[in-house]
Amino acid sequence: MTFPPIDRSLFPDSATIEAGRLQIGGVDVIELAERFGTPLFIYDEQQLVDRCKEAVEAFPGGVAYASKAFLCKAMARIAHQAGMAIDVATGGEMYVALEAGVPAEHLVLHGNNKSTAEIETAVEAGIGTIVVDSFDEMDRIEAFSAPRDAAVDVLIRLNPGIEAHTHEYLRTGVEDSKFGFPIVDGIAERAIERAVSSPAMRYRGVHAHVGSQVFEIDSFDRAIRALAPFVKSSGAEEFSIGGGLGVAYVEGEQASSISEWGAVARRVAADAGITARITAEPGRSIVAAAGITAYTVGTIKQIPEVRTYVSVDGGMSDNPRPVLYGSGYEATLARSVDRERSSLVRIVGKHCESGDVIVRDAAIQDDLAIDDIVVTPVTGAYGHSMGSNYNKVLRPAVVFVRDGSARLVIERETYSDLTVRDVG
Repeated sequence: MTFPPIDRSLFPDSATIEAGRLQIGGVDVIELAERFGTPLFIYDEQQLVDRCKEAVEAFPGGVAYASKAFLCKAMARIAHQAGMAIDVATGGEMYVALEAGVPAEHLVLHGNNKSTAEIETAVEAGIGTIVVDSFDEMDRIEAFSAPRDAAVDVLIRLNPGIEAHTHEYLRTGVEDSKFGFPIVDGIAERAIERAVSSPAMRYRGVHAHVGSQVFEIDSFDRAIRALAPFVKSSGAEEFSIGGGLGVAYVEGEQASSISEWGAVARRVAADAGITARITAEPGRSIVAAAGITAYTVGTIKQIPEVRTYVSVDGGMSDNPRPVLYGSGYEATLARSVDRERSSLVRIVGKHCESGDVIVRDAAIQDDLAIDDIVVTPVTGAYGHSMGSNYNKVLRPAVVFVRDGSARLVIERETYSDLTVRDVG
């Protein structure tokens, strides 16, 4: 069976092909691999800027970048300079954003289990908004803020009881979830009432999140309509619909744009009689398609009448999504992107796990060889951020490319990094 060349729409906006070789941002990918080593995350910097600006225009009421998708100081600055706030879910993400120079008032603190230390740090820094997720968290905010007369702006995260069409582990808006206040048994009303009456909190509105990698926009439609009564009756100034907009990872998938998502959200909210400003927190849809990963082929193992295994120098340590969610990806050779792919192989990593699979059934060019550079597109989200040192591998470098030049934004780890905190 012969497969056509990889769908070029999966590559970053600036992708071009010169003599069969892939270029991103005017820079040859193979040359980048030689210069910075592999595995290597390569991002189209202009696309990052463009998607951030698109989000700002799509949600004039306000929009925050969900930094859990991918965060480093350079990315935080791009989002901030484009006019986005930064959504941080832990003290670590908050620290990186602050180190990047993002003002604390432009940060939104999330998380279902914010520690006392994280809340104290956020309040002392002058955090813009805390998205409150539990009554226990309210206790912590009040214990620290009330005696200091340091009330903080809060959104109350409600669980709309909506089952988005996505992987089970990515559904965050179903009734059986660790996130948010459920709308059953009057729990949501009690949470809002407490925030409104508390001297430690300034109630600003409601937050909801139905899940991640959501293709069907009607999931957001249903969530908005389900929570409209709470938004209207509480006098909310803001209604954040969270994030979760899906992106196309493999050929044949179709995803809505950020602009389309924003237009639908505003229309549905208006139809539901909501006058609060509509905000959102895109992450994956900002960065996923802007990034690719380059690997070097190490071994090719053919098992007659079974399959061919192609092992590369990365794996579940730089892209755990396939093993976590069964996520699909495409692959191609960086030296012959425009050629048909007539071999079907399984691209695997170097880790001591049979589940360490990057592309389960990868169409690839038939002259694949040792030391070839294989690229997987749409790896800009949840690869680096979910990466690990499993088997003590070194986490990859990250480069941003634009206008024919590349800049290193995250250095590759070294072996000495592996023992820097090992005091044994």
